[in-house]
Amino acid sequence: MSYSSRLAALAAQRGRPVRIALVGAGQMGRGFAAQAHRMTGVHVSAVVDVVAERASEALVGTGQQPVISHDLDEVVRVVESGGAVALDDLSMLTDLPVDVVVEATGVPEIGAQVAVRCLLAGKHIATLNVESDVTIGRLLHDLAQSSGAIYSICRGDEPVECKILVDYARDLSMEVVMAGKGKNNPLNPSATPASLTEEAQRKGMNPKMLCSFVDGSKAMIEMAALANTTGLGVSTRGMHGPASTVPTLQDTFALVEDGGVLEKAGVVDYCTGPVAPGVFVVVRTDDPYVNHELSYLQMGTGPYFALYRPYHLASVEAPLTVAEMVLDNRASLTSEFWTAEVGAVAKSDLAAGTVLEGVGGAHVHGLIEDAADFAAGNRVPLGVIAHARLVRDVKAGEYLTYDDVELAQDSVIVALRKLQDATPAGTAPSEADLVAALGGVPA
Repeated sequence: MSYSSRLAALAAQRGRPVRIALVGAGQMGRGFAAQAHRMTGVHVSAVVDVVAERASEALVGTGQQPVISHDLDEVVRVVESGGAVALDDLSMLTDLPVDVVVEATGVPEIGAQVAVRCLLAGKHIATLNVESDVTIGRLLHDLAQSSGAIYSICRGDEPVECKILVDYARDLSMEVVMAGKGKNNPLNPSATPASLTEEAQRKGMNPKMLCSFVDGSKAMIEMAALANTTGLGVSTRGMHGPASTVPTLQDTFALVEDGGVLEKAGVVDYCTGPVAPGVFVVVRTDDPYVNHELSYLQMGTGPYFALYRPYHLASVEAPLTVAEMVLDNRASLTSEFWTAEVGAVAKSDLAAGTVLEGVGGAHVHGLIEDAADFAAGNRVPLGVIAHARLVRDVKAGEYLTYDDVELAQDSVIVALRKLQDATPAGTAPSEADLVAALGGVPA
């Protein structure tokens, strides 16, 4: 049965649709709300944003007339009666009578707070915030396992859609040589929001968001998430990122000895050129007849073959994760492994005392690295770098370490990352430690 028919059956059984609370009414959040509210058996019951009017606009865009309130009892009554509420107060979130919370702020700090509070309260949490996941995703995975709630990255983003191809290849007993995505902007690691202001205005984008794409941080983050959910490794620090076309993917990402760029198999990478916005997996098989069949089916001449999906639909596909959670009791993507990290590299010469901007800012760009090498080098994760202060001069191109920075003392994601590093994999931190990381305020 399709998700739509199953969601309709669930709504008939319960006497109500699946209720969603959305955090963040920016571009991604509004796209999610518009699509989710069109789906059978699903209702966007609440939107939370730092600006209540913006939350209200997102709900009006779904055809609803939301109530703006700061009274919890009234908010609960509205949601339970089938209405919708617009909020500017995150403290109400875990008390809302909803089935799934969807976080779409794109801000690692907020993503971390929302995810941990929801899991501590036993609420399913789906996020479009990959930046937060590559920073504390192992902690969130382990916490979800112990809480009984589900934590997941949303469908529609490249890591999830590429993971589906990886799972498909593995189900067919094919060797996954590499998995990756196409990048649709020329790579410019020194780009800043100021240098992209005009382009951002033309595209209707936040300059920092555009900068995170152009400087490569987003590609690094997305491929780290893909590595951490599949157990694949990192091809090389920063990945290769060669130019390619769809018909030549299997040739580009062959092993070096076979004319490609890869030194080893079982890795993530990306390419530039007319492959974006698609995702792909390069596979090979040692069975002569399977090779023959794939060649007959016009997949190439072998021994390498590319499985390619020509699109990812971002917030438009994201509500499918809600269906997977409530119908199949599973996550679309979660960090079951921890094979990749994303650190911070200086975009220009930076002086001691500089207070750093985070992802998409003027000071640093992200660079992916093997997790073991990252730890051995004492690297500082990109996701905790916002508002950190440099304690020494750093040259352009230098990879920042913990010795270079004084991290923000009041940051939740900094505290949670320290807790993740101090907690063995497969073990959830104690509730007391998590509450302390949240500033002492329980969910």
